[in-house]
Amino acid sequence: MSLKDKTAIVTGSNSGIGLGIARALAREGADVVLNSFTDSEDDHALASEIAQDHGVVARYIQADMSKAEECRGLIEKAGACDILVNNAGIQHVAPIDSFPAEKWDAIIAINMNSVFHTTAAALPMMRKAGWGRVINVASGHGLRASPFKSAYVTAKHGVVGMTKVVGLETAKEPITCNAICPGYVLTPLVEAQIPDTAKEYGISEDEAVEKVILAKQPSKEFVTVEQLAGIAVFLCSDSAAQITGTSIAADGGWTAQ
Repeated sequence: MSLKDKTAIVTGSNSGIGLGIARALAREGADVVLNSFTDSEDDHALASEIAQDHGVVARYIQADMSKAEECRGLIEKAGACDILVNNAGIQHVAPIDSFPAEKWDAIIAINMNSVFHTTAAALPMMRKAGWGRVINVASGHGLRASPFKSAYVTAKHGVVGMTKVVGLETAKEPITCNAICPGYVLTPLVEAQIPDTAKEYGISEDEAVEKVILAKQPSKEFVTVEQLAGIAVFLCSDSAAQITGTSIAADGGWTAQ
């Protein structure tokens, strides 16, 4: 499989899952556009590193995914979009009756509304090119709920619903739209939480992982960024041409319960 001559835009891709997917797509030959809201020297250096490692064109384009016009502007500035990976997201945990309204608004805007705006801007480019892939990084929380995560669960359920709609609207075209629903993923952010969790509960770090952080994940193993990136690459392949409007759970069995 080769993604040569394809352009992939990955939102929220200067770290974690987004960066892993961008690197995997570049490895398959795609030109990539990295994105975040920071616009630092490190952001541009990441793009240069990917370009050098994989012999592709890699750029960084700053855009704030909480703002509709910047979401659409990201696609327009890229100039082409064959593969759109909607990955940008934030989280906040609080009871619904004390959930800060500004946090609700930000999570809904970044985690859900941005998916609408980028997809709406990208589909005409995909139709003109005669091929396209929309991949939404949702969550196990797009299929299940947990307490104290009202905005995140609402947004991710919305993304799963939007995935179905776009899949149906493009079903007769060589364009697909699917969601990846990860369980608990081993990212630097999660790794940093393990010692604090162990200390809080007075248990070992191994117990903190198994009994607290991965309590809902039957496999008792983290999903890896590389595994999620592999799913994204597969969804861009010809083998996945008839997979559309669906959600792929990568969650160690969490949503099977």
